[in-house]
Amino acid sequence: MPSSVSTVVFDVGNVLIEWDPNHLYRKLIPDAEQRDDFLTNICSMDWNLEQDLGRTWEEAVEILSSQHPEHTDLIAAYSARWHEMVPGEIHGSVKILAELQSANVPLYAITNFSSEKFAEARNRFPFLQTSFIDTVVSAEERIIKPDQRIYEVLLSRNNLTAADCVFIDDSATNVEAARRVGMTALHFVGPDELRLDLRNLGLPL
Repeated sequence: MPSSVSTVVFDVGNVLIEWDPNHLYRKLIPDAEQRDDFLTNICSMDWNLEQDLGRTWEEAVEILSSQHPEHTDLIAAYSARWHEMVPGEIHGSVKILAELQSANVPLYAITNFSSEKFAEARNRFPFLQTSFIDTVVSAEERIIKPDQRIYEVLLSRNNLTAADCVFIDDSATNVEAARRVGMTALHFVGPDELRLDLRNLGLPL
């Protein structure tokens, strides 16, 4: 039975552009155990997600620095040197994106991202400005994946039908949430697998 999927919805971080705090903190904290402790217990993923929910980076750094004054410079670097965590685009994925756009496939994005850093990313990676009909940014909605409401924002704002959409994300949890709202969803592990999966759904690749 042919797929009904006609619209592709991308995640951004670690699908289209690489992001990993270790790229920066390997330079700042050479000892692996100390670095892991810092990124687990101080500049943690939960702390970072508050910026994806709309907290400003200035406030985030100020709060955490007051709690850990001995690490003020390391905490400030998370924002000030953010681009060093993002070594570049994931070329194979961006090639797929460009091919889909050339074939006039409707393209959208849903991303957990701070407003400030997403603006910087859009300036650095022009395809984030030119590829998508609409991008739902978590900080602007004050909702983060895997909350099902963020997928519903995209669908309602653009008058989309969930069954027509395939969603791509590197997080299995986010993929499952998209399926719960009725989308086809693919767990991203690499561009080659993504190309095959999209082709199997009947998309022009």
